[in-house]
Amino acid sequence: MEVKSLNRNIIQRLFGTSETKLPKDKSCWSYKDGKVIIDLTKVPELSKHYGAIRLEGKDMPNRLLVIRGNDEFFYAFKNHCTHRQRRLDPVPGTDTVQCCSVGKSTFDFGGLKLSGAAQADIKTYAVTKKDNILTVLVN
Repeated sequence: MEVKSLNRNIIQRLFGTSETKLPKDKSCWSYKDGKVIIDLTKVPELSKHYGAIRLEGKDMPNRLLVIRGNDEFFYAFKNHCTHRQRRLDPVPGTDTVQCCSVGKSTFDFGGLKLSGAAQADIKTYAVTKKDNILTVLVN
């Protein structure tokens, strides 16, 4: 399998600049009792294949990356590369995520390391969808 790299310049990689943004509507999600609840009607970023958002704060223990796959499933990751703890971004048109730093560590949607400087796989979380509500179990 050929691993594709995100198109980033050296400054973006040195500073670990993530392309994935926080959701425009901050009221689209909440965190309580180890669960992240996302209202898809408020998140147009996840309406298309390979659309993604990052979630941070609200007393959540870890940063989260949520992606809509080409297969219509949603995937959630601890947004923390195992190499330099930088954020991750989806690689457009592939079922992979990549660290935004110079190491270019790349992982599949199952969290398995495919390439790069990372020493371990990344953490994935179970996601369920009922109607327009996503629930991510982050325990």
